[in-house]
Amino acid sequence: MGFAVFVGAVLANPVFSLESWIYIIYGFLTGFMLTGAAMTVNDYYDRAIDAINEPARPIPSGTVSPREALLFATLLSIAGFVFAVMTSPLCLAVAVVSWILVVTYLTVGKRSGLPGNFLVSACVAAPFIYGSVAVSGQFQPSVWLFAGMAFLSNTGREITKGIVDVKGDQAEGVKTLAVRYGEKAAAIVASLFYLSAVALTPLTWILKLVSFLFIPVVLVTDVGLVVCSIVLLKDFRRESARKIKKTVLFLFLIGLLAYLLGVLTL
Repeated sequence: MGFAVFVGAVLANPVFSLESWIYIIYGFLTGFMLTGAAMTVNDYYDRAIDAINEPARPIPSGTVSPREALLFATLLSIAGFVFAVMTSPLCLAVAVVSWILVVTYLTVGKRSGLPGNFLVSACVAAPFIYGSVAVSGQFQPSVWLFAGMAFLSNTGREITKGIVDVKGDQAEGVKTLAVRYGEKAAAIVASLFYLSAVALTPLTWILKLVSFLFIPVVLVTDVGLVVCSIVLLKDFRRESARKIKKTVLFLFLIGLLAYLLGVLTL
């Protein structure tokens, strides 16, 4: 997420002044800290589910107590908001809205299934917007396209995660697509979101937002997402979905690098 803030800043303004670099560093640290806090709070709320699905994680394994996790999340949140304040009032507003989305997801949306997936994806897209605001002081229209692709692809990944966690989610009453309609239906919907993100990619070239060098690198991500979709549709068992979930995260990173390269060489 910290790196996504940097990419959002580059998309908004590829040429940085020294002052912009300082704000980018603050933005990176804001995204890094608040994401860490969100992940920690998520582990706190998921400790019963993780005891079934992922017993080796810190809280269910006993390595970290629930109280220690909440204290750690609080410290990370405070640090994240301090860096947001040091950037700008608008950045603080974006950070607060993002944190509200996280809290809404953890307290209300987590058990809702697809609406909860959308909340998580909105938080994943937010750092791109945050980076844009940090260096330009406004919401750049071009960044919304990249944020949209992040939203779509991450929603596919969240649905895939639901296939992986279906046993624990059933026990805890979490209404993911996999729980409500079965793993096959969830695999179909996840693939549609992956392919929707891929379908948006040509727009960045058509609108001349990136250079030609963007194409060969982003093809790795696009082809990878297509292959993951095909594999998931053919084999939607838990272990297959787990591998795809991890692969998609790696493809995200390559996609970020592609956009970074495409903008810097424009």
